[in-house]
Amino acid sequence: MEGLVVNGLFGGVYRGRRVLVTGHTGFKGSWLVLWLQQLGAHVSGLALPAQGAPNHSRLLRLPLDEALIDLRDAGLVRSALRRFEPEFVFHLAAQPLVRRSYREPAATFDTNVMGLVHLLDAVRATPSVRVVVNATTDKCYRNPEHGQAFREGDALGGHDPYSASKACAEIVSASYRDAFLAHDDGRGHAVALATARAGNVVGGGDWGEDRLIPDLVRAAAVAAVTPIRHPAAVRPWQHVLEPLAGYLCLGQQLLADPAGAAEAWNFGPPPQAHRQVREVVDAFAAAWPAVRYAADTDAHPHEAHSLHLDCRKAQERLRWRAVWDLPTTLRRSALWYRRQHEQHTLSSHDDLQQYVADARAGGLAWAAG
Repeated sequence: MEGLVVNGLFGGVYRGRRVLVTGHTGFKGSWLVLWLQQLGAHVSGLALPAQGAPNHSRLLRLPLDEALIDLRDAGLVRSALRRFEPEFVFHLAAQPLVRRSYREPAATFDTNVMGLVHLLDAVRATPSVRVVVNATTDKCYRNPEHGQAFREGDALGGHDPYSASKACAEIVSASYRDAFLAHDDGRGHAVALATARAGNVVGGGDWGEDRLIPDLVRAAAVAAVTPIRHPAAVRPWQHVLEPLAGYLCLGQQLLADPAGAAEAWNFGPPPQAHRQVREVVDAFAAAWPAVRYAADTDAHPHEAHSLHLDCRKAQERLRWRAVWDLPTTLRRSALWYRRQHEQHTLSSHDDLQQYVADARAGGLAWAAG
């Protein structure tokens, strides 16, 4: 695997670099740590301890220097950055759940907004940092449910506290970039800060609460039926490795062109992967027959009916695009969970290897070794 994954990916920019991943114990963060270590980066992590069992981070058992702290503690965040002295920061730590945000609005805003403020203040005090990629969400857009794909210049907003907190995080990022980071500000160099807005991600290793695929997996493991909320809702579905490839492309570009790339970017699948929840469930169940479901007719808090992303900017300027189509994404995701449940084997390394091989075969610039 190492010869395939490491050789020349992303121009070799991450080899030997000090990279901090916040939220490294979470779903997306653990996959990013795996990939960065294969790229030869010296990875550190900042997050709360891994939650729940099973947990992808614990299953991977990747060795790294970590600070298991809360972003809401500004002093501990600053101390961690001083200790790690990162050159790149990928900020993935968050309260990421819409339904939890209804139950815990204050904690959601505190983590997703003030936690970001604490991180960016720590970045200002850490001269080593050159690049920051702040992963927000496609839900940061004000959504009038018009069915059109959102572009990066569209209005921000959010009905639920999670979405609103991420819109706030976009504004905070722009403020810190303009007021402090885009010029020297006493560090000896500028810091290139960009935000990355990704669509719905699926893939092995996600056991988050109130999320579609984890709910299906938990029910299948005990031969239960999964109640499905909003089966007609439309989302831009993609494998977790797709936006992570986008983040890594963006980090590479930010280092090469700090002024030109320091802005907002969408990372989502092509239009044919913008599908209804029921279609995704049917495809997942076809790959794992133990999955059973039924429509949930109970009342639930508001969630957007449709979300669509326009990702032409990333395709044209970063030369990034999705590698796996939706059937491949769902098939590989179902196989990951099925192997983990039935054979207690971990397919993450195999999935990463195949993804890179397919990207290389597809002629993606970042995968050219």
